[in-house]
Amino acid sequence: MSNQAILVLADGSVFHGTALGATGHTIGEVVFNTAMTGYQEILTDPSYCKQIVTLTYPHIGNTGTNLEDIESAKVYAAGLIIRDLPLLHSNFRAESSLADYLKANNIVAIADIDTRRLTRLLRDKGAQAGCIMSGEIDEAKALALAKSFGSMAGKDLAQEVTTAQAYPWQQGEWHLGQGYGEKKMASSMWSPTILASNTIF
Repeated sequence: MSNQAILVLADGSVFHGTALGATGHTIGEVVFNTAMTGYQEILTDPSYCKQIVTLTYPHIGNTGTNLEDIESAKVYAAGLIIRDLPLLHSNFRAESSLADYLKANNIVAIADIDTRRLTRLLRDKGAQAGCIMSGEIDEAKALALAKSFGSMAGKDLAQEVTTAQAYPWQQGEWHLGQGYGEKKMASSMWSPTILASNTIF
């Protein structure tokens, strides 16, 4: 099995790199994030639904992955683009490597591309659709898939990432009013309920 991968943008730009994570292809809006850390939080952030995230920091995966750093129960990003994947990860909380985490969550990703060039392109032209393809590479097919994604405008992504049913927040207590100088409010404790986006009151 080839470890080659390509990223093809809807404008025809092609980037060759190394396959990472699951084998196959993924499409989405290609965006970039300049954070130096927090890649696991980014991948599991629902706001990145249907987006392929480019991380501009050159070394992603240094600290591995763990279940404490997830923002949601699943990976929402459609794919991941990085410059360099370290051969070893090192952190006392690490449970698996980034590569293994991506594979376990069936996320197609690409490494070893010029993320600076890609970021400048996205900065100058704006976010655009793209396709990451690994395994059997077909540039023409990847371009067609990228163009088929269309625009994010008008997509009701809130309906795709919202909870299916209401549930009580159980990750500790919320203390409202702290920092506002009101002792009565500071002592109030709330137990919020998480609602679906289409909840009617």
